[in-house]
Amino acid sequence: MLRHGCDPLVYHEEAFHTNKIRGIRMHGIIGKIIAVSGGRDALVRILLKGSRDLPGCLSYIVARDNFDEDTVWITEVWESRAAHERSLDSSAVQKAIAEGKHLISAFGHRVETVPVGGQDLPTVE
Repeated sequence: MLRHGCDPLVYHEEAFHTNKIRGIRMHGIIGKIIAVSGGRDALVRILLKGSRDLPGCLSYIVARDNFDEDTVWITEVWESRAAHERSLDSSAVQKAIAEGKHLISAFGHRVETVPVGGQDLPTVE
């Protein structure tokens, strides 16, 4: 089983074709969540608790923004898009959504990536 790793690499055309040819296509998401004023730390705790032991999740990083006291960044790497989609129905994720939604003011920029490797992640050549 793969261990948790670090940030995914951003998608580019060559990585897409390499992953597709090899039959490996990890799925990455980088997203910005804006908490209600004063709610960021509580939201961070909920996100961390809800992200433990998710099948197919290779990395789930919750980070505080250095410059905006209400912003949280999430960096995720999944074995596949399907693994991520299945996780949304898990009881842990549903519980985290229910507990944290009142702490979310807005969702900011979100990008999907095709990770091609990184610390503790498989490398696709």
